[in-house]
Amino acid sequence: MRVHAPENRQCGGLPKIGVRAVIDGRRNGVRESLEEPIMTMALSAAELITGALRHACGLPVGCVVPDFTTGGAAEAARCSALFRKEGVGAVIDVTRCWCYAAEIIELDPWMPRAIWGFNGTKKPGAVYLAGASAAGVQAGLPVFKIYGRDVQDETDFSIPGDVREQILRFARAAIAVATMRGASYLSMGGVSMGIAGSMVDHDFFRAYLGMRTEYVDMAEFVRRFERGIYDAEEFEKAMEWVRANCAETADPNPVGIRRSRRQLNGDWEVSVKMALVARDLMAGNPRLAGMGHVEESEGHNALAAGFQGQRQWTDHFPTGDFMEAVLNSSFDWNGIRAPYILATENDALNAAGMLFGNLLTGTAQLFADVRTYWSPGAIKRVSGMAPEGPLADGFIYLTNSGAAALDGAGGQVKDGAPAIKPFWEISPDEAGRCLRATEWGPAKLVTFRGGGFSSAYRTPGGMPMTMTRLNIVKGLGPVLQIAEGFTIDLPPEMLAEIVGRTDPTWPRTFFVPRLADTGVFGSVYTVMRAWGANHCALCYGHTGADMISLASILRIPVAMHNVPREALFRPSAWDMFGTADMEGADFRACAALGPLYGKY
Repeated sequence: MRVHAPENRQCGGLPKIGVRAVIDGRRNGVRESLEEPIMTMALSAAELITGALRHACGLPVGCVVPDFTTGGAAEAARCSALFRKEGVGAVIDVTRCWCYAAEIIELDPWMPRAIWGFNGTKKPGAVYLAGASAAGVQAGLPVFKIYGRDVQDETDFSIPGDVREQILRFARAAIAVATMRGASYLSMGGVSMGIAGSMVDHDFFRAYLGMRTEYVDMAEFVRRFERGIYDAEEFEKAMEWVRANCAETADPNPVGIRRSRRQLNGDWEVSVKMALVARDLMAGNPRLAGMGHVEESEGHNALAAGFQGQRQWTDHFPTGDFMEAVLNSSFDWNGIRAPYILATENDALNAAGMLFGNLLTGTAQLFADVRTYWSPGAIKRVSGMAPEGPLADGFIYLTNSGAAALDGAGGQVKDGAPAIKPFWEISPDEAGRCLRATEWGPAKLVTFRGGGFSSAYRTPGGMPMTMTRLNIVKGLGPVLQIAEGFTIDLPPEMLAEIVGRTDPTWPRTFFVPRLADTGVFGSVYTVMRAWGANHCALCYGHTGADMISLASILRIPVAMHNVPREALFRPSAWDMFGTADMEGADFRACAALGPLYGKY
C-alpha cells in the first residue's frame, strides 16, 4: 500500500507562526547588550515549533523569525508587514527584558498572540509579559501568557518543560484557528430528518471560524454519475480494492426482501462513485479538467463537509455510509493519506468538532451517535453478568450507521497498544489490519430502502479518547462539551447481547468518561444526560486541554469538561472575569469579547 507524501489540499499556503524577538528600545548599551540573547531565544522557540508540530496534512509547521528585533512602533509595523507577506497566522513574542508594551504589541484582532517572558532576575521578560498582557486586556486583544515556574540563570538558554508545553499548546491551537480561516464547509444536501446540527448556520461558520459555507444539492451526485463526471480509471481501481478488502457480513434482512447479488454489486458501484464525487466536490480533481470538466475540477476548497443522505437520498439510493467511512479514514484504494472530514446527516456542528480534533492531532476522527447509556443494573439484567472494573458505573454505547473512520478498528499500534495515529505514522500493515478488522453489512431495508453497506467493527478497549460536541444555544451562541475517557471491552457474552439490540452491521465503540467526585462528571449517567445532542466526535488521545485553548481563541465557551484545572491554558484576559469559577469566567469572557471574526 502506497504511503502518500504530505501535501496541502487547500487553496493557498499553510499558515505559519511568527516569532518576534522583542526588546528594550533604549540604545547606548541597553538594547545592544540584549540583541543576541533575545534573538537566540526567538530562534530556539521557532526550532521547537518546527521540530515538534505538523499541520494536519502532514507538512511541518513553519515559523517566520524576522532578522531584526522589535523595540518600537516602526519596527513592529515592519514586522507585521513581513508576517502578512509570509502568511503568518499567529504570533509569539519572546523576550528577556522590559519592552514598550502598548507600542509594539501585535494589533491584528484576528491574530492569536502569545508572549514568552523569560523568568529571570536581572532583566526579567516577565515584566513585559505582564505589561503587554495588561495592554491586550485593555484593548480587547487577548494574550496567552507563557511563563516558566522556576527562575532561570541569565546564561541559561534552555526551554523549561512547562514553557515548552505552553508554547506547543498555544501553537497547536493557533495553527488550527488560522487553518480554518478562509476555507469552506460544504453542505451536500440540506437538513436530515430534523437534526438541528444539519441546519447549517452560516453566521456561526463565518463569525467564529472564519469559514465560508458552500452548498450543493444531492442531485449533483446523480448528474455526475449519469454524465461520467468522475475518473473512470480510478473507479475501476477502487472497485478492485473493494472486492479485495471489503468483506461482507451476513445479510440481516428477512429472506423475502433481501437484495439480489446483482443489486448488491450495483450498490457497491454507486457507493464507490459517491466517495469519488464527494471527494472531488470537497477538494477538486485536476483529472476532471482534462476530461473537459474544468468547473468541476476546482472543488469547493472544503476543509470539512456533510452529506444529508436521509431520507430523500437513502429512500432511493444506497446510503452514504461507505463514502463517509472511507473518506474519514487515513487510507483508501490510493494508499495511506490524510483523512477528510465528512459528517453523517450533514451535521455541520459535529463536523466542526471533528475538524477541531483533526487539526489539533492530524488523526482521523470518529463520528458516532451518543446512542445509549447502559447502567450496571441494565447490563446485569440483559446479560446475567455483574459489571466490574471499568464497567462498574456503566458505559456509553457510541455507534452510527457507518460513518466512523476505519482507523477506529484498532489495527494501529502505539507503545504496544491499539491507537489511532496521524497518517504519516501509519504503516501499510497497520492499515491492512484495520481493513481486515472491518466487515461491511448490507443495510437494513426497512430503514434504508435504497440499500448500501455499513462498516462493522469493534473499537478495542483501553484507547484514550476525547468525546466532543459543539452546540448552538439560542441567545448564547456556540458552546463546546468535552469528555475525556477510554474505550472499553465487553465480555463476549455481554457484547453479543448488547449489540444484538441495535444493528450488528454498524461500528461499535464503548466509552467510559473519566469521572470526578462532584458535578456532571460524578457518574457516567449524568454525563450522558448532560450531552447536548445525539451525535459526538471522537478524537484519539486526551486532547481536552488543547480543545479548550482552541475554543478560547475562537471565543467559544466550554459548557462541561473533565480536564484537570492545572492543564487549562487560556488568554490572561480570562482571569479578569474571575478565577474561582473557571467555567463561569469562560462564559463571561467569551460573551464580552465576542466571536473572533465579529458578529454578522
